[in-house]
Amino acid sequence: MASTIPGFAEILIRRKTISNDQFLEADQVARDTNELPQDTLIKLGYATPEEVMRAVAEEHRVEFVDIMRTKIPDDVIQLVPESVARENNVMPIDELDGVLRVAISNPSDVDTIEKLRFILNRDVRISLAPIDGIRESINRLYGQIEGESADSILQEFTDTAIDFTETEDADFGAEDDGLVDENSAPVVKLVQLMIQEAVQLRASDIHVEPFENRVRIRYRIDGILHERDNPPRRLLGPLLSRIKIISKIDIAERRRPQDGRIKITAGEKELDLRVSVIPTNHGQSVVMRLLDPDNIKVGIRQLGFSEKNFKEFNQLIKRPNGIILVTGPTGSGKTTTLYAAMSALNRPDRKIITAEDPVEYYLQGINQVQVNHKIGLDFSRIIRSMLRQAPNIILVGEMRDQETASIGIEASLTGHLVFSTLHTNDAPSAVTRMVDMGVPGYLVASSVIAIMAQRLVRTICPKCRQKYRPSDEVLEEIGFTPEQLETATFMRGKGCNACSKSGYKGRIGIYELMIVNNKVRELVFAGANTTEIRKLAIEQGMNTLYLDGLEKVLKGVTTIEEVYRVAKKTEQD
Repeated sequence: MASTIPGFAEILIRRKTISNDQFLEADQVARDTNELPQDTLIKLGYATPEEVMRAVAEEHRVEFVDIMRTKIPDDVIQLVPESVARENNVMPIDELDGVLRVAISNPSDVDTIEKLRFILNRDVRISLAPIDGIRESINRLYGQIEGESADSILQEFTDTAIDFTETEDADFGAEDDGLVDENSAPVVKLVQLMIQEAVQLRASDIHVEPFENRVRIRYRIDGILHERDNPPRRLLGPLLSRIKIISKIDIAERRRPQDGRIKITAGEKELDLRVSVIPTNHGQSVVMRLLDPDNIKVGIRQLGFSEKNFKEFNQLIKRPNGIILVTGPTGSGKTTTLYAAMSALNRPDRKIITAEDPVEYYLQGINQVQVNHKIGLDFSRIIRSMLRQAPNIILVGEMRDQETASIGIEASLTGHLVFSTLHTNDAPSAVTRMVDMGVPGYLVASSVIAIMAQRLVRTICPKCRQKYRPSDEVLEEIGFTPEQLETATFMRGKGCNACSKSGYKGRIGIYELMIVNNKVRELVFAGANTTEIRKLAIEQGMNTLYLDGLEKVLKGVTTIEEVYRVAKKTEQD
C-alpha cells in the first residue's frame, strides 16, 4: 500500500469500510475543495462520521467516545462554560481524580487543548467524537444560546415592556401594540437566538407568522416545518422592526412585499439570510432563508443519482451544445444540482456565465449576473448580452416566458450548452410547458437534449436506523417483485436525540432523467401530449421519480412514507 495514504485511511481500507479507489477519489476532491480527506469521505457517503472518527482515534491512539449515547452528569457540564464549549467545539464528558475528559474532533489541534487547560485551570484529557455529535450534544445539554434561553429573554420582555392599550392598525392588523423599542436588548437577543438556533438545527428557513393573539415561529428542517416558539402578539412590532433593520429594509413600509439580506457569522461559517416580508391579514409575515455555502459544495456523485442516471448525466453535461432542463417545485434542490454541474464543468479553458434571480450562492471562477427588474435587466436582456461575451456554458435561472425560452434555444443552436429550470411536476411535462409558452415544437425538439425532474426525500437517521419489514398489504400495494424483496434492506429510524426523535436526518434527491433521443424528438415534433411522451420515455429506459424513490427504499436509504410524500404513482408505474 502506498505510503502517501494516511493511517486512518489504511485502517478504513483494512476494515473494508472503503476501497483504495474510493480514498484516492476523496483525496483528490479534498485537494480541489481545500478540505480534509476524512471530511470528504463522509460527504461522498463512503463512510459514516463514526467510522471515520473511530479510525482517526485508532491512528492517534486516543479513545473514541459515542457521545450521543454517553450520559454526562450536570456537574461535569457546568465545569466548561457554554461559550467555551461552542467556540472550541468541545464537550465535557466526565471527571476523575481532578482530570477533566473532553470530547474533541481533531486530535492534532494542540492549540485548543492547551487553551482549554489554561482557561479551565485543570488537567484535560481528550477523547474523540464526530464534530456533528459534539455540536448536537452542546445544543441538547446546555439547552440555551450564550447563557440565555428563549424563555428567559421572553421573560425579560415581560419585565421591561411598556403597557399599551391595544389599538387597531388601519392597514394590516395591530403590529405595534405593546410596543418595545426594536433596539432594546431583549429584542436584539431574541432575534439573534432565533437565527443561531436555526443554524444549529440545520434549518433552511425561519418563518415568523402573525396571528390574532400570538406570533408563531417555525423552522423548516429537512423540508418539514417544526413549530418552535409562540411569543405574545405584542412582540410582533419590535421583532419585525429588528429584522428589517438588520436586513436594510424600510421599516415604515407595511403595505407592500419587501426583500432584504442579512450577513451573519455562525461558528466558523459566514451565512447569508435572504429575507422576504409580505403583508397578511394579521400583520407582516417574514420568512428568512438560510443560505449555507457548504450546501452547494457537493459533487455530482453526492446528489443521490442511481448509477445509470449518474453515467447519463455526466455524459450529457460534457455535450458541446443543447439545453438541459431541471424541473421541480421550489425547494426541490434544482439550484444544488445545477451548481454541482457548474462546479464539475468549471475549468480554466471554459467560460461560464449565469443569469440568476437572485444570485443565492457565489461560485468562484464563474461569471454570475443578478436580474434587476427595476432597471430592465431581466433574463432575456442578460442572455442577449452574455452571448456577446463568447461563453461556452450558460445557466439561466428559470425559463419564465416565451422570450427567455426562445433566446435560450437560439443560444443552444449556435453552439452553447445551456442549463435552466422549469416549474413542472415531471420531466415529460416540461415539453408541453415550453410549447404552452409559445415556443414552436420543432424548436423544442431540436434544442432540448435532456429534461430531469427531481424531488428531495429525507434520509433515515444513521444513529437510530434499524431493520424492519413493511406489512404484506403495503408490499402488495407497491408491487415489489419477489427478486426485489429477496435483496431488499428495509430500514426506518427509531428516533433519537441526533434526529430530534424524527427518525430522519438529511435529504437526498430522487430523479427522473428523460433523454431526448430521436424517437422522443419525433413525438415532440409531431405535437404529442405528455402521456404519450412519458410512455415512450419509460419504454426507452427512463425511471420515474416514484420508481427511483422505491430503489432508495429497497437500499434502506429512505422510507416508503417519504417517497409517497413527494412522488405519485403513475399509470405506467
